[in-house]
Amino acid sequence: MTTIAIPTATAEQALAAASVIVIDLRTPAEFAEDHLPRAINVPLFDDVQRALIGKLYTKATPQLAFEEGHAIVHQRLDALVDDIARATGWRAPSVDKHAVVEQLTHGGLAVMDATLEPRPLADLPRDAVVLHCWRGGLRSRSVVALLRSLGFEKAVGLSGGYKRYRTHIVERIASLHVPPTYALRGLTGVGKTLVLRELERLRPGLTIDLEALAGHRSSILGAVGLAPCTQKTFETRLCERIDAGLRERLVLEGESRKVGDVILPPRLWSALDAATSIELVTGFERRAQVLIDDYLALPANRAELEPQLAFIEARLGPREWAGRLVGLLREHREHELVALLLENYYDSRYRHGEQGRQFATTIDSTDPRAAAEQVAEWIERRRADSC
Repeated sequence: MTTIAIPTATAEQALAAASVIVIDLRTPAEFAEDHLPRAINVPLFDDVQRALIGKLYTKATPQLAFEEGHAIVHQRLDALVDDIARATGWRAPSVDKHAVVEQLTHGGLAVMDATLEPRPLADLPRDAVVLHCWRGGLRSRSVVALLRSLGFEKAVGLSGGYKRYRTHIVERIASLHVPPTYALRGLTGVGKTLVLRELERLRPGLTIDLEALAGHRSSILGAVGLAPCTQKTFETRLCERIDAGLRERLVLEGESRKVGDVILPPRLWSALDAATSIELVTGFERRAQVLIDDYLALPANRAELEPQLAFIEARLGPREWAGRLVGLLREHREHELVALLLENYYDSRYRHGEQGRQFATTIDSTDPRAAAEQVAEWIERRRADSC
């Protein structure tokens, strides 16, 4: 039996090479849950097809699953190759691709599995195209073999597939080193996120924007106008942010252990919980305007707000509050709505949660850039005094 060498790279090699193109062959649902940074989804099977093949594999026989997958690949073969060519800038040759597939698969599942032999690369070429599936099995090995048979020698597989990449992320998160940390805290609407983002512009690498990574503002209304992500995607984004470089000090926005549905990793949460607290303050009108600018930036946000406001009404007291907040939103009485939310809901909850907390300094956040400059200078002075 003649083997076909399938060159493979590790997840670490793929992540370290900025010029590498990563093609994720998993289903759209698998890709949406999480994927390698900068990866492009070119699914070999759609979600329904993958579920069918999986059921055949476990409930019938692996050979039946293989035969179903083989038939599906023939149906979408031209589109698959064209999609990969567009994503990579490759010009696929005008040959009978179906004949190439038959040549690779004529021996059946067992022969194909034994024939396509992974060969680890010592060094990953700068212009490599790394293709992967869930665990680096036949899904990706067969596509790499097909592409290389068509003359696309940049194609390599990912050793262990997404599963090995995910293990790499879990290990990194578990061993995360967090520098001495400062937390921006303050009442809802003081502009903590605005100051944090100005701070990052002034001192690149000084902050991690947890809410941006999670796609959530960490409150009942926090998902409005945003796209909350999964736990796995959050951890991927966190590692990507850390890889971009951090300073010797770190500034975060004060959060609870959960940001939306995302749970902060233990080491990061411990650092945030024990962080030196910086209080941001500003006037009530400024706070209201910050919230209006943020939550009502797009007309579509109103429809997202309504059910969340109804939830808050139920918490405040269904008899007294039913329809009151939603009514103000529908009537475009935004300032009255925000005033009621701050006075009757958010401020009391914040003060209760922060009871007993000591603040190392207090800074006016009315002008986010000026506040960011003061935060940066205060941290630098504090660090110099401790040396």
